[in-house]
Amino acid sequence: MDFIAGAIGGGLSTAVGYPLDTVKVRIQTERHYNGIWHCIQETYRTEKVWGFYKGVSASVLTVSAISSVSFGTYKNFLCTICKLRYGAADAKPSKLDVSLAGGAAGAVRVVLTTPSEVAKVRMQTQRNPHPSVTSPQPVSKPKYQGSLHCLKVVAKEEGFRGLYKGCSALLCRDCSSSAIYFLTYSALCDWLTPAGKNKPGFLVVLLSGGFAGVLAWGLATPMDVIKSRMQTDESEQHKYKGLIHCTKESVRKEGAKVLFKGLGLNCIRAFPVNMVVFVTYEAVLRFTDRYTNIK
Repeated sequence: MDFIAGAIGGGLSTAVGYPLDTVKVRIQTERHYNGIWHCIQETYRTEKVWGFYKGVSASVLTVSAISSVSFGTYKNFLCTICKLRYGAADAKPSKLDVSLAGGAAGAVRVVLTTPSEVAKVRMQTQRNPHPSVTSPQPVSKPKYQGSLHCLKVVAKEEGFRGLYKGCSALLCRDCSSSAIYFLTYSALCDWLTPAGKNKPGFLVVLLSGGFAGVLAWGLATPMDVIKSRMQTDESEQHKYKGLIHCTKESVRKEGAKVLFKGLGLNCIRAFPVNMVVFVTYEAVLRFTDRYTNIK
């Protein structure tokens, strides 16, 4: 049931946070924006509302699947760890157990996430003026017609490796942030739940989920910047040779602050998005528990 609950929570959260995710990606990969508000204004001026939702349909589906795998993997790893260490799958895990299970969930996510992240980033950074916006020059046909078309083009032009561009940065990002994510949520739920109650209330779930998302994205932002830059590096560009080279070149040209581009936006977006993720996840699990108990 953890897989289903995770899928529903992931899909809903994507719909909530996608516009800000588009702004974040553009700020991280392009140097001509002066800030968040300037990026929002420019995107709306040239591409209208649709500009914020490029690639959203495929992203909702993939994030649902990835969130399902993430929560399901986390729960199963945690049960396995508890069974090995304490002899019972339902034993209370330590903070180390939660962190290890979270890190494992992050590692598993990367296998599924990387191709969809490549398509999402390419779609979000592709300029495609809205028909209502007049342009002095003829508008060329966009290279990518949609997320699936984008994956086909990348596979054709760059091969299988192109679909897994930025995989190393994504692995660093997701293993560490996922460990912090589940650890923070678990610790805050334990801390905020009154003694005698075996499950946190929905307000506690909302707050714990929101703060867990903020802390996880705070840690993830440097590798998120590098990941996005590596994934926008198309076959004809070849600006970056790998994770280390991309990091060195980015810092050399723009200073260390480049690693924190989009940090504020990530944290602002993370709070409501992860509130939705965890409250949906818990609601689905509790509903099914109640339904099975009645039967």
